[in-house]
Amino acid sequence: MSHRQPVRVADRHAFDALIDARSPAEFALDHIPGAINCPVLNDEERHIVGTVYVQTGAFEARRIGGAMVAANIATHLRDTLADRPENWKPLVYCWRGGMRSGSMVTWLRLVGWDAQQLAGGYKSFRRHVISQIDTLTPQLDLRVICGATGSAKTRVLHALAARGAQVLDLEDFANHKGSLLGSLPGVPQPSQKHFETRIAAVLETLDLKRPLYVEGESIRIGRLSLPLSLVARMRAAPCVEVSATPEARLAYLLRDYAYLGDDRNALADKMGVLKEMQGKETVTRWQQWAHEADLPHLFAELMSLHYDPHYEKSQSLHFRTWAQRQRVEAPDLSDQGIEAVADAVLALAEPSSPSA
Repeated sequence: MSHRQPVRVADRHAFDALIDARSPAEFALDHIPGAINCPVLNDEERHIVGTVYVQTGAFEARRIGGAMVAANIATHLRDTLADRPENWKPLVYCWRGGMRSGSMVTWLRLVGWDAQQLAGGYKSFRRHVISQIDTLTPQLDLRVICGATGSAKTRVLHALAARGAQVLDLEDFANHKGSLLGSLPGVPQPSQKHFETRIAAVLETLDLKRPLYVEGESIRIGRLSLPLSLVARMRAAPCVEVSATPEARLAYLLRDYAYLGDDRNALADKMGVLKEMQGKETVTRWQQWAHEADLPHLFAELMSLHYDPHYEKSQSLHFRTWAQRQRVEAPDLSDQGIEAVADAVLALAEPSSPSA
């Protein structure tokens, strides 16, 4: 076994399984896609060992931690890993490729499995994610789908993906619809790191010679920030505008955001942040409609007074090719109407000259 080469992040696909030996809280924050969490120390144990290390020293921390690690690995061998075959080949990682993953690899090898340790641990994967985004993004043939609020841009992306087009659905990765009302009830946004991990995972699978469709986003989606290299690429990319009538957009919003009527107080609170921009009288009216779940009146005025007046200006500021955008008319945003928009978008997709 002495001839083993260090296993790098790029080699991870050669293994049968990825095991994240870090604590559940670390795993929840971000992890390598497809990894299973087999913590050798849980969150509380990790805290205890860290405290002993600071107060008493390394030996005592290792003695106490060692007993916890041994007990946890025993549990994983009995439960999660009990049905793995003799020729199973897992790759194990912890924070930086140290004692936690090393302990697990030792035990898995004693069982007889060809377990290996990821050199540099999660930290090396994190560097890989940043480098993939910064290396691949400038090479993307991006096509940015734009349109006023309620133009069903996300649904158009889904319809494009169903037709075999390459799509980057940033709002899906962010668990957020990208607008003032975009947070999804009961669904927290992921960490910034996990958001970037999901982006990198898609970029790695792309054919860089084919177009990649993305929705025209601002720099932030909820509390998450888009990678700067991606923002720069979007700003320079050709735009396709979904041009829908106000009536079609309102009908779509009433379907797509119907759940906002379920928590009227939360909706009214969200209106409160617009007081400075829209004035107290307008926002009071909007809050009244929110409390009554009168979404047709509320959404119609939000479109005409809040979203639409800033739309044209913000697009021309955000996208350098806005004046040269291609347009797709969308008189109807029913399911069939969205399918027709996706077909029309694909019909425009003659190869563009890349603009860096």
